[in-house]
Amino acid sequence: MKLDILAFGAHPDDVELGCGATIAKEVSNGKKVGIIDLTRGELGTRGTAKIRDKEASDAAKILGISVRENLSFADGFFVNDRAHQLQIIKILRKYQPEIVLCNAIDDRHIDHGRGSKLVSDACFLSGLIKIETTLDNKKQEKWRPSVVYHYIQWKDIVPDFVVDVSGFMDKKMNSVKAYKTQFYDPKTNEPETPITSKNFIDSITYRASNLGRLIGTDYAEGFTTERYAAVNSLYDLK
Repeated sequence: MKLDILAFGAHPDDVELGCGATIAKEVSNGKKVGIIDLTRGELGTRGTAKIRDKEASDAAKILGISVRENLSFADGFFVNDRAHQLQIIKILRKYQPEIVLCNAIDDRHIDHGRGSKLVSDACFLSGLIKIETTLDNKKQEKWRPSVVYHYIQWKDIVPDFVVDVSGFMDKKMNSVKAYKTQFYDPKTNEPETPITSKNFIDSITYRASNLGRLIGTDYAEGFTTERYAAVNSLYDLK
């Protein structure tokens, strides 16, 4: 299955938090979108890997994506090396996305920046014909995405561009809240973490609202680029 957009996250819920509304909007526009989780989030303070698997599946249904896979890298300990790059290369060649979305270039959680660089490096290497990979005993063709964009997570990184996601924040928030073990729940006795506060869950909306304010819309999500963003005409900019 060829996808238009493939979004990577170091942990289940990274994609939903970083660009869930953008994905929901692109799906509504008829684009085929997939999500690849690098780890199962097994080191998360709350819940278990098995529970996160179910939560990720529920979130995928809410967003309406075409496919979701988990590479089961070691949460907290995966590295940017040949073995991990090759696994991502196989995924890129399998789905042949035009656009890749991945973790923030720098963030509070060490897996985010590391996952960002790992996926970005693999996107380049996937276009090299002398790197040979197979899938189902068949040689894969080289494939390099046209662009790689990085969504924004904990840190307030200044975006290179923003996407108007007005009308899609409810779907984003529903997909985030599918991870019931991970976020604000006043009834739980589980330990508190930086992402379990009401302030954090509220910040998802007020960040999008603020970015939307800056471009004259209700909500927006921000991204950084690895090269200049290009348009065909001044009229493509709003």
